[in-house]
Amino acid sequence: MEFRILTKLLFGISMLLMAVSCTKEVQIDIPGYKDQLVIDGSIETGQPAIVLLSTTNNVYSPTNFQAYLEGFVSGATVTISNGVETDTLTEICSDNLPPGTEEIAAAFFGLPVDVLVNMHLCAYISFGMFGEVGKTYTLKVVNNGSEYTATTNISTPTPLDSLYWKPEGSYTDRGFSWAKLSDPSVSGDSYAWQVKLAGMSNFSRTFNPFFNDKFFNGQTFDFAYENPMSFDDPMGDPEYRGYYKLGDTVIVKLSKIGKKEYNFFEKKYNQIYSAGNPFSTPTNIPTNIQGGALGIWVGYSPWFDTLICQ
Repeated sequence: MEFRILTKLLFGISMLLMAVSCTKEVQIDIPGYKDQLVIDGSIETGQPAIVLLSTTNNVYSPTNFQAYLEGFVSGATVTISNGVETDTLTEICSDNLPPGTEEIAAAFFGLPVDVLVNMHLCAYISFGMFGEVGKTYTLKVVNNGSEYTATTNISTPTPLDSLYWKPEGSYTDRGFSWAKLSDPSVSGDSYAWQVKLAGMSNFSRTFNPFFNDKFFNGQTFDFAYENPMSFDDPMGDPEYRGYYKLGDTVIVKLSKIGKKEYNFFEKKYNQIYSAGNPFSTPTNIPTNIQGGALGIWVGYSPWFDTLICQ
């Protein structure tokens, strides 16, 4: 018995020594950080183009609000063309907004007007060209001697067949917003869903606001969405988060977007939702920007409707 134990012990030690002797140091060269321009631009029916320029941040650099503000790019030349006319965008900042543009800027940055005007956030806005259905828009950005371009179009919007509200589960005065949509038979239709309550100035996006017709091309179907505003209400009852209450008036904005634009947002939101998950698959977010910049240039074709929760 003692001989067997001694034999096993010697065998284990020899295997350990072999493993240690075979260990090889592996060196990985991590590429250095390089600044890249980030373009966040959009144009929708009846609205001017709005373009936000910033630079990427080193993952090891400090993360704070001041660093965020310092990332904005000023002094670039930004133009858009619809194939016939070309308009040079005007750079304006939130603390010096031209009268009448406060709501547009607030919607773009996703901030209340009274908060936005006390900050120094700059964007480029077209005052000579507005989005039209059926038009294709080419964006060109020239910054520090480099040129970046992108193209998007505003397609014909797809209307909702109907909107309705119904109680959820055991509730009699809380529920989701429901909609019926008849998707066109052309494959690849993509959508963005936004909502706001009557009286609010800015639209909000739901948990998963972008979807395409991969599973319902050419079909008529019903779907539901939660109330995103309820999650940001500090006075709201946590039990009712996600629900609209009986009597609410909801403004719905369903926008048609392009395939490339959808791919950008779909990958972006997947990355946001999986952040911090060690088992998630790393994702490279695609872009429709040419020239080496990141980001998106997107055309929205919205359809508006009103839901009264009753």
